[in-house]
Amino acid sequence: MARLNVNPTRMELSRLKKRHAVAVRGHKLLKDKRDEMMRRFIDLIRRNKDLREQVEEELTQALGDFVLARAVMSTKALEQAIMVPTRRVELSLRKRNVMSVDVPVIDFDVKNETSSDYPYGFAATSAELDDAIITLGKVLPRLLELAEVEKAAQMLADEIEKTRRRVNALEYVMIPQLEETIGYITMKLDENDRSSRTRLMKVKDMLAMREV
Repeated sequence: MARLNVNPTRMELSRLKKRHAVAVRGHKLLKDKRDEMMRRFIDLIRRNKDLREQVEEELTQALGDFVLARAVMSTKALEQAIMVPTRRVELSLRKRNVMSVDVPVIDFDVKNETSSDYPYGFAATSAELDDAIITLGKVLPRLLELAEVEKAAQMLADEIEKTRRRVNALEYVMIPQLEETIGYITMKLDENDRSSRTRLMKVKDMLAMREV
């Protein structure tokens, strides 16, 4: 590891020791942050898996009911039955801070346009269509939560990677450079001190010989 190009002085040594202490502390804090983000990321991945399985199961069920409804109803009758919606969904987006990452939170408000949950009469429709409408209405909250969790996991993964690079830069580049430079300056200062003592001893011996 190449050391830093600095002058081997006591002032520079003091400055580098302070930088080293800050780097070591920063390295520990970043490692703790990375570990906590990893723990939360794993929780998000597990939650994402559970939600995706639930959403896929309910959507598959709704699609199956639609297929059955289409089998017993004409295409025109089916299109007319679901042409006019009975509900309106309003979405709003806000942010939540997770380990210095602003992850999205989706709020929604369902407003009924009519008093009935079904946009059609029951005379010309099938029970399978009713089941599909009910299932799709129930899956919406989980579908929005799944979108939240997936985006949060993606953003957290990006932040984990950035933090990992910072930790590695401190652990394998900056801290070793500082330690090597501190060791080099310390060695140079010790050599200078020994040289100074040697010169002082020689001067002392010369003065003593003159007095004799």
